[in-house]
Amino acid sequence: MKLKNLLFASILTIAAYGTVQAQNTQVIAHRGFWKTDGSAQNSIAALVKADSINSYGSEFDVWLTADNKLIVDHDGVFKGVRMETSTKKECTSIILDNGENLPTLKQYLSKAKQLKTRLILELKAHKTPEQETRAVKQIVKMIKKMGLADRTEYITFSRHACKEFIRLAPKGTPVYYLEGDLSPKELKEWGCAGPDYHFSVFKKHPEWIKECHDLGMKVNAWTVNDAKDMEWLIGEGVDFITTNEPVLLQEILKRK
Repeated sequence: MKLKNLLFASILTIAAYGTVQAQNTQVIAHRGFWKTDGSAQNSIAALVKADSINSYGSEFDVWLTADNKLIVDHDGVFKGVRMETSTKKECTSIILDNGENLPTLKQYLSKAKQLKTRLILELKAHKTPEQETRAVKQIVKMIKKMGLADRTEYITFSRHACKEFIRLAPKGTPVYYLEGDLSPKELKEWGCAGPDYHFSVFKKHPEWIKECHDLGMKVNAWTVNDAKDMEWLIGEGVDFITTNEPVLLQEILKRK
Protein backbone atom coordinates (compact mmCIF):
# COMPACT_ATOMS: atom_id res chain seq x y z
CA MET A 1 0.00 0.00 0.00
CA LYS A 2 2.81 2.39 0.94
CA LEU A 3 4.53 1.68 -2.38
CA LYS A 4 1.31 2.42 -4.30
CA ASN A 5 0.85 5.65 -2.40
CA LEU A 6 4.44 6.64 -3.10
CA LEU A 7 4.06 5.93 -6.81
CA PHE A 8 0.79 7.87 -6.94
CA ALA A 9 2.40 10.82 -5.16
CA SER A 10 5.31 10.74 -7.62
CA ILE A 11 2.94 10.78 -10.59
CA LEU A 12 1.07 13.75 -9.12
CA THR A 13 4.34 15.59 -8.52
CA ILE A 14 5.50 15.05 -12.10
CA ALA A 15 2.12 16.15 -13.46
CA ALA A 16 2.12 19.23 -11.25
CA TYR A 17 5.66 20.10 -12.34
CA GLY A 18 4.60 19.95 -15.99
CA THR A 19 1.62 22.19 -15.25
CA VAL A 20 3.82 24.74 -13.50
CA GLN A 21 6.20 24.78 -16.46
CA ALA A 22 3.30 25.41 -18.84
CA GLN A 23 1.88 28.15 -16.64
CA ASN A 24 5.30 29.81 -16.53
CA THR A 25 5.76 29.86 -20.32
CA GLN A 26 4.67 33.20 -21.75
CA VAL A 27 3.46 34.07 -25.27
CA ILE A 28 5.18 36.74 -27.37
CA ALA A 29 3.51 37.71 -30.65
CA HIS A 30 6.20 37.92 -33.35
CA ARG A 31 5.86 41.28 -35.15
CA GLY A 32 2.58 41.61 -33.31
CA PHE A 33 -0.54 39.52 -33.94
CA TRP A 34 -0.66 39.94 -37.71
CA LYS A 35 -2.19 36.68 -38.94
CA THR A 36 -5.71 38.01 -38.45
CA ASP A 37 -8.13 40.32 -40.28
CA GLY A 38 -7.14 43.97 -40.54
CA SER A 39 -3.57 43.42 -39.43
CA ALA A 40 -0.08 43.41 -40.94
CA GLN A 41 3.41 42.65 -39.69
CA ASN A 42 4.82 45.39 -37.43
CA SER A 43 1.68 47.49 -37.83
CA ILE A 44 0.04 49.41 -35.01
CA ALA A 45 -3.01 47.17 -35.55
CA ALA A 46 -0.81 44.11 -34.91
CA LEU A 47 0.27 45.63 -31.60
CA VAL A 48 -3.33 46.33 -30.59
CA LYS A 49 -4.42 42.83 -31.59
CA ALA A 50 -1.55 41.24 -29.63
CA ASP A 51 -2.77 43.15 -26.60
CA SER A 52 -6.39 42.13 -27.25
CA ILE A 53 -5.53 38.43 -26.88
CA ASN A 54 -3.51 39.09 -23.72
CA SER A 55 -0.10 38.25 -25.15
CA TYR A 56 2.69 38.69 -22.62
CA GLY A 57 4.50 40.78 -25.20
CA SER A 58 4.45 42.08 -28.75
CA GLU A 59 7.75 41.91 -30.62
CA PHE A 60 8.64 44.56 -33.21
CA ASP A 61 11.67 45.77 -35.16
CA VAL A 62 13.34 49.17 -35.25
CA TRP A 63 15.64 50.90 -37.74
CA LEU A 64 17.45 54.24 -37.66
CA THR A 65 16.87 56.18 -40.90
CA ALA A 66 19.38 58.28 -42.82
CA ASP A 67 18.10 61.41 -41.06
CA ASN A 68 18.43 59.75 -37.62
CA LYS A 69 14.75 58.98 -37.03
CA LEU A 70 13.43 55.71 -35.59
CA ILE A 71 10.92 53.69 -37.59
CA VAL A 72 9.24 50.29 -37.09
CA ASP A 73 10.00 47.74 -39.81
CA HIS A 74 11.65 44.34 -40.18
CA ASP A 75 13.33 44.18 -43.57
CA GLY A 76 16.38 46.28 -44.35
CA VAL A 77 14.82 46.89 -47.75
CA PHE A 78 11.03 46.94 -47.77
CA LYS A 79 8.94 47.60 -50.87
CA GLY A 80 11.97 49.04 -52.60
CA VAL A 81 12.99 51.38 -49.78
CA ARG A 82 16.28 50.85 -47.92
CA MET A 83 15.73 51.90 -44.32
CA GLU A 84 19.28 52.94 -43.37
CA THR A 85 19.82 55.14 -46.43
CA SER A 86 16.33 56.65 -46.72
CA THR A 87 14.66 59.47 -44.83
CA LYS A 88 11.87 59.14 -42.32
CA LYS A 89 9.48 60.65 -44.87
CA GLU A 90 10.46 58.09 -47.51
CA CYS A 91 10.13 55.18 -45.06
CA THR A 92 6.80 56.22 -43.57
CA SER A 93 5.30 56.75 -47.02
CA ILE A 94 5.27 52.96 -47.41
CA ILE A 95 1.78 51.48 -47.17
CA LEU A 96 1.51 48.25 -45.19
CA ASP A 97 -0.70 45.36 -46.29
CA ASN A 98 -3.53 46.51 -44.01
CA GLY A 99 -3.52 50.06 -45.37
CA GLU A 100 -1.55 51.68 -42.54
CA ASN A 101 1.52 53.76 -43.22
CA LEU A 102 4.74 52.27 -41.91
CA PRO A 103 4.89 53.71 -38.37
CA THR A 104 7.53 55.72 -36.60
CA LEU A 105 8.64 54.39 -33.24
CA LYS A 106 7.02 57.40 -31.58
CA GLN A 107 3.65 56.58 -33.18
CA TYR A 108 3.99 52.94 -32.17
CA LEU A 109 4.82 53.81 -28.57
CA SER A 110 2.02 56.36 -28.36
CA LYS A 111 -0.46 53.57 -29.03
CA ALA A 112 1.41 51.21 -26.69
CA LYS A 113 0.83 53.63 -23.81
CA GLN A 114 -2.89 52.85 -24.07
CA LEU A 115 -2.29 49.08 -23.84
CA LYS A 116 -0.91 46.56 -21.35
CA THR A 117 1.22 44.14 -23.38
CA ARG A 118 4.98 44.31 -22.90
CA LEU A 119 7.12 45.77 -25.66
CA ILE A 120 9.78 43.44 -27.05
CA LEU A 121 11.88 45.88 -29.07
CA GLU A 122 14.40 44.47 -31.54
CA LEU A 123 17.02 46.87 -32.83
CA LYS A 124 18.15 45.61 -36.21
CA ALA A 125 21.86 45.23 -36.87
CA HIS A 126 23.07 48.36 -38.68
CA LYS A 127 26.10 48.87 -40.90
CA THR A 128 28.21 50.65 -38.29
CA PRO A 129 28.57 50.58 -34.50
CA GLU A 130 28.13 54.36 -34.51
CA GLN A 131 24.66 54.02 -36.04
CA GLU A 132 23.70 51.43 -33.46
CA THR A 133 24.90 53.57 -30.56
CA ARG A 134 22.90 56.55 -31.85
CA ALA A 135 19.86 54.32 -32.21
CA VAL A 136 20.20 52.83 -28.72
CA LYS A 137 20.59 56.27 -27.13
CA GLN A 138 17.50 57.59 -28.92
CA ILE A 139 15.44 54.49 -28.12
CA VAL A 140 16.28 54.46 -24.41
CA LYS A 141 15.58 58.20 -24.16
CA MET A 142 12.23 57.92 -25.96
CA ILE A 143 11.10 54.89 -23.96
CA LYS A 144 11.90 56.71 -20.72
CA LYS A 145 10.22 59.94 -21.83
CA MET A 146 7.03 58.07 -22.72
CA GLY A 147 6.92 56.26 -19.40
CA LEU A 148 7.35 52.79 -20.89
CA ALA A 149 10.69 51.75 -19.39
CA ASP A 150 9.10 49.25 -17.01
CA ARG A 151 7.26 47.52 -19.88
CA THR A 152 10.08 47.33 -22.42
CA GLU A 153 12.59 44.56 -23.14
CA TYR A 154 15.37 44.80 -25.73
CA ILE A 155 16.59 42.16 -28.16
CA THR A 156 19.17 42.28 -30.95
CA PHE A 157 21.44 40.16 -33.14
CA SER A 158 24.20 42.76 -32.84
CA ARG A 159 26.80 42.18 -30.13
CA HIS A 160 27.59 45.90 -30.06
CA ALA A 161 23.95 46.96 -29.75
CA CYS A 162 23.35 44.36 -27.05
CA LYS A 163 26.19 45.71 -24.95
CA GLU A 164 25.02 49.28 -25.56
CA PHE A 165 21.50 48.47 -24.33
CA ILE A 166 23.00 46.89 -21.21
CA ARG A 167 25.17 49.98 -20.70
CA LEU A 168 22.55 52.66 -21.39
CA ALA A 169 19.16 51.24 -20.38
CA PRO A 170 18.04 51.58 -16.74
CA LYS A 171 19.62 48.96 -14.49
CA GLY A 172 17.59 45.76 -14.48
CA THR A 173 16.09 46.28 -17.95
CA PRO A 174 15.90 42.87 -19.68
CA VAL A 175 18.28 42.68 -22.66
CA TYR A 176 18.44 39.48 -24.71
CA TYR A 177 20.87 38.38 -27.43
CA LEU A 178 19.48 36.72 -30.56
CA GLU A 179 22.33 35.26 -32.60
CA GLY A 180 22.61 31.89 -30.86
CA ASP A 181 26.41 31.70 -30.77
CA LEU A 182 27.10 32.41 -27.09
CA SER A 183 26.84 30.03 -24.14
CA PRO A 184 24.76 30.82 -21.04
CA LYS A 185 27.94 31.59 -19.10
CA GLU A 186 29.08 34.10 -21.71
CA LEU A 187 25.69 35.82 -21.74
CA LYS A 188 25.73 36.05 -17.95
CA GLU A 189 29.17 37.66 -18.06
CA TRP A 190 27.84 40.27 -20.50
CA GLY A 191 24.96 41.11 -18.18
CA CYS A 192 22.25 39.75 -20.49
CA ALA A 193 18.87 38.71 -19.12
CA GLY A 194 19.31 35.52 -21.12
CA PRO A 195 19.30 34.03 -24.62
CA ASP A 196 16.58 34.69 -27.16
CA TYR A 197 17.63 32.02 -29.65
CA HIS A 198 16.06 30.23 -32.60
CA PHE A 199 14.43 27.10 -31.20
CA SER A 200 16.80 24.89 -33.21
CA VAL A 201 19.67 26.11 -31.01
CA PHE A 202 17.90 24.70 -27.96
CA LYS A 203 17.21 21.44 -29.81
CA LYS A 204 20.99 21.21 -30.30
CA HIS A 205 21.81 22.39 -26.76
CA PRO A 206 18.84 21.48 -24.53
CA GLU A 207 21.15 21.65 -21.52
CA TRP A 208 21.45 25.41 -22.03
CA ILE A 209 17.89 25.91 -20.78
CA LYS A 210 18.69 24.52 -17.32
CA GLU A 211 22.09 26.22 -17.31
CA CYS A 212 20.40 29.57 -17.92
CA HIS A 213 17.91 29.02 -15.13
CA ASP A 214 20.67 27.93 -12.76
CA LEU A 215 22.44 31.22 -13.57
CA GLY A 216 19.28 33.21 -12.84
CA MET A 217 18.53 34.00 -16.48
CA LYS A 218 15.38 33.65 -18.59
CA VAL A 219 15.05 31.76 -21.89
CA ASN A 220 13.16 32.85 -25.01
CA ALA A 221 12.84 30.79 -28.20
CA TRP A 222 11.88 32.08 -31.67
CA THR A 223 10.09 31.81 -34.11
CA VAL A 224 8.04 28.77 -33.12
CA ASN A 225 4.97 28.07 -35.25
CA ASP A 226 4.61 24.28 -35.10
CA ALA A 227 2.62 22.71 -32.26
CA LYS A 228 5.15 19.90 -31.73
CA ASP A 229 7.99 22.38 -31.28
CA MET A 230 5.85 24.41 -28.88
CA GLU A 231 5.08 21.29 -26.84
CA TRP A 232 8.76 20.37 -26.65
CA LEU A 233 9.86 23.83 -25.53
CA ILE A 234 7.10 24.03 -22.92
CA GLY A 235 8.19 20.64 -21.60
CA GLU A 236 11.78 21.86 -21.38
CA GLY A 237 10.64 24.83 -19.31
CA VAL A 238 11.47 27.81 -21.52
CA ASP A 239 10.16 31.09 -20.14
CA PHE A 240 8.97 32.66 -23.39
CA ILE A 241 8.02 31.48 -26.86
CA THR A 242 7.94 33.98 -29.71
CA THR A 243 5.51 32.91 -32.43
CA ASN A 244 3.51 33.92 -35.48
CA GLU A 245 0.73 31.71 -34.05
CA PRO A 246 0.01 33.21 -30.60
CA VAL A 247 -3.55 31.85 -30.43
CA LEU A 248 -2.36 28.29 -31.14
CA LEU A 249 0.28 28.59 -28.43
CA GLN A 250 -2.26 29.93 -25.96
CA GLU A 251 -4.55 26.98 -26.70
CA ILE A 252 -1.73 24.51 -26.09
CA LEU A 253 -0.81 26.19 -22.82
CA LYS A 254 -4.44 26.10 -21.65
CA ARG A 255 -4.50 22.33 -22.12
CA LYS A 256 -1.50 21.82 -19.85
